[in-house]
Amino acid sequence: MVPKVITPMLLAELAERFKALGEPARLQLLSALRDGEQSVSDLVARTGLGQANVSKHLQQLTTAGFLSRRKEGTFAFYSLADDEVFMLCDLMCGRIEADHQRRRSALRIAR
Repeated sequence: MVPKVITPMLLAELAERFKALGEPARLQLLSALRDGEQSVSDLVARTGLGQANVSKHLQQLTTAGFLSRRKEGTFAFYSLADDEVFMLCDLMCGRIEADHQRRRSALRIAR
Protein backbone atom coordinates (compact mmCIF):
# COMPACT_ATOMS: atom_id res chain seq x y z
CA MET A 1 0.00 0.00 0.00
CA VAL A 2 1.33 3.42 -0.93
CA PRO A 3 1.37 5.94 1.92
CA LYS A 4 -0.62 9.15 1.40
CA VAL A 5 2.25 11.20 2.79
CA ILE A 6 5.74 10.31 1.67
CA THR A 7 8.21 11.25 4.38
CA PRO A 8 11.69 12.59 3.60
CA MET A 9 13.17 9.32 4.90
CA LEU A 10 10.97 7.29 2.55
CA LEU A 11 11.84 9.60 -0.37
CA ALA A 12 15.55 9.10 0.32
CA GLU A 13 15.17 5.31 0.38
CA LEU A 14 13.08 5.39 -2.79
CA ALA A 15 15.73 7.48 -4.53
CA GLU A 16 18.44 4.99 -3.50
CA ARG A 17 16.45 2.09 -4.93
CA PHE A 18 15.82 3.93 -8.19
CA LYS A 19 19.52 4.79 -8.31
CA ALA A 20 20.33 1.08 -8.03
CA LEU A 21 18.10 0.44 -11.05
CA GLY A 22 19.66 3.30 -13.02
CA GLU A 23 22.54 1.24 -14.40
CA PRO A 24 22.00 -1.01 -17.46
CA ALA A 25 24.43 -3.66 -16.15
CA ARG A 26 22.39 -4.02 -12.94
CA LEU A 27 19.18 -4.34 -14.94
CA GLN A 28 20.90 -6.99 -17.06
CA LEU A 29 21.85 -8.92 -13.89
CA LEU A 30 18.30 -8.68 -12.53
CA SER A 31 16.99 -9.97 -15.84
CA ALA A 32 19.43 -12.91 -15.77
CA LEU A 33 18.30 -13.75 -12.24
CA ARG A 34 14.69 -13.89 -13.37
CA ASP A 35 15.41 -17.54 -14.24
CA GLY A 36 16.46 -18.36 -10.66
CA GLU A 37 19.46 -18.46 -8.35
CA GLN A 38 22.88 -18.25 -9.98
CA SER A 39 26.51 -18.03 -8.98
CA VAL A 40 28.72 -15.08 -9.80
CA SER A 41 30.47 -17.26 -12.41
CA ASP A 42 27.12 -18.10 -14.02
CA LEU A 43 26.23 -14.42 -14.18
CA VAL A 44 29.59 -13.50 -15.68
CA ALA A 45 29.05 -16.11 -18.40
CA ARG A 46 25.45 -15.03 -19.08
CA THR A 47 26.08 -11.29 -19.20
CA GLY A 48 29.58 -11.05 -20.67
CA LEU A 49 30.49 -8.59 -17.92
CA GLY A 50 33.76 -8.91 -16.03
CA GLN A 51 33.82 -10.73 -12.68
CA ALA A 52 34.81 -7.64 -10.67
CA ASN A 53 32.09 -5.60 -12.38
CA VAL A 54 29.45 -8.27 -11.73
CA SER A 55 30.47 -8.55 -8.07
CA LYS A 56 30.29 -4.78 -7.60
CA HIS A 57 26.82 -4.55 -9.14
CA LEU A 58 25.54 -7.58 -7.21
CA GLN A 59 26.66 -5.93 -3.99
CA GLN A 60 24.79 -2.75 -4.86
CA LEU A 61 21.63 -4.66 -5.76
CA THR A 62 21.86 -6.66 -2.53
CA THR A 63 22.35 -3.51 -0.45
CA ALA A 64 19.32 -1.94 -2.17
CA GLY A 65 17.24 -4.97 -1.17
CA PHE A 66 16.69 -6.42 -4.65
CA LEU A 67 18.81 -9.56 -4.19
CA SER A 68 19.44 -12.28 -1.63
CA ARG A 69 22.88 -13.83 -1.25
CA ARG A 70 23.75 -17.37 -0.15
CA LYS A 71 27.27 -18.66 0.50
CA GLU A 72 28.24 -22.25 -0.20
CA GLY A 73 31.92 -22.84 0.48
CA THR A 74 33.84 -20.31 -1.58
CA PHE A 75 30.90 -19.68 -3.92
CA ALA A 76 28.24 -17.00 -3.60
CA PHE A 77 24.81 -17.53 -5.10
CA TYR A 78 22.38 -14.73 -5.80
CA SER A 79 18.64 -14.74 -6.26
CA LEU A 80 15.87 -12.17 -6.43
CA ALA A 81 14.74 -11.07 -2.99
CA ASP A 82 11.40 -10.16 -4.51
CA ASP A 83 10.43 -10.36 -8.17
CA GLU A 84 8.03 -7.41 -7.88
CA VAL A 85 10.83 -5.24 -9.28
CA PHE A 86 9.79 -6.64 -12.67
CA MET A 87 6.35 -5.04 -12.29
CA LEU A 88 8.13 -1.69 -12.41
CA CYS A 89 10.42 -2.80 -15.26
CA ASP A 90 7.49 -4.17 -17.28
CA LEU A 91 5.49 -1.00 -16.69
CA MET A 92 8.36 1.18 -17.91
CA CYS A 93 9.11 -1.09 -20.89
CA GLY A 94 5.46 -0.81 -21.91
CA ARG A 95 5.62 2.95 -21.58
CA ILE A 96 8.81 3.16 -23.66
CA GLU A 97 7.29 0.97 -26.37
CA ALA A 98 4.13 3.13 -26.44
CA ASP A 99 6.29 6.26 -26.77
CA HIS A 100 8.21 4.68 -29.67
CA GLN A 101 4.97 3.75 -31.41
CA ARG A 102 3.64 7.31 -31.02
CA ARG A 103 6.83 8.70 -32.53
CA ARG A 104 6.69 6.26 -35.45
CA SER A 105 3.04 7.21 -36.07
CA ALA A 106 3.88 10.90 -35.91
CA LEU A 107 6.66 10.42 -38.47
CA ARG A 108 4.30 8.59 -40.84
CA ILE A 109 1.72 11.39 -40.53
CA ALA A 110 4.36 14.09 -41.12
CA ARG A 111 5.39 12.54 -44.44
